[in-house]
Amino acid sequence: MSDLMILCKTDDVKEGAPISISPENFPMLAVYEYDGEYFVTDNTCTHSMAVLTDGYQDDAEIECPFHGGAFSIKTGEATAAPCVLPINTYQVTLVNGNICIPAVSG
Repeated sequence: MSDLMILCKTDDVKEGAPISISPENFPMLAVYEYDGEYFVTDNTCTHSMAVLTDGYQDDAEIECPFHGGAFSIKTGEATAAPCVLPINTYQVTLVNGNICIPAVSG
C-alpha cells in the first residue's frame, strides 16, 4: 500500500455530493460516488479554472459552476460546451474503507 495515497473514507462521499481534497504534491482533486463506485478527477475546470465540486453532479457527469460545461467523472472527457479539454482521472483503489489513488501524480 506504500504506492497508494489515502484521500478519504468511503463514508465521507455521498452520491451526488462530490468532495474536494487537496493532497500534497497533487492538484486539487474531486472524489465522487456514482452507482456504488468511486471516482477521482482533477477538481479544476479546463475551460474556466472553476472548482468543479462547486458545481453539480448529474449521474456520471460533473457540471462546471461557471458556464455549464460538463465532464465525465469516469473518463474525464468533456461532455458539454464550452468545455473541450478533458480533466485528469485517477485509478481508484479501495483499502479498508479508504479511497486511495496511486501516490505518484501523472
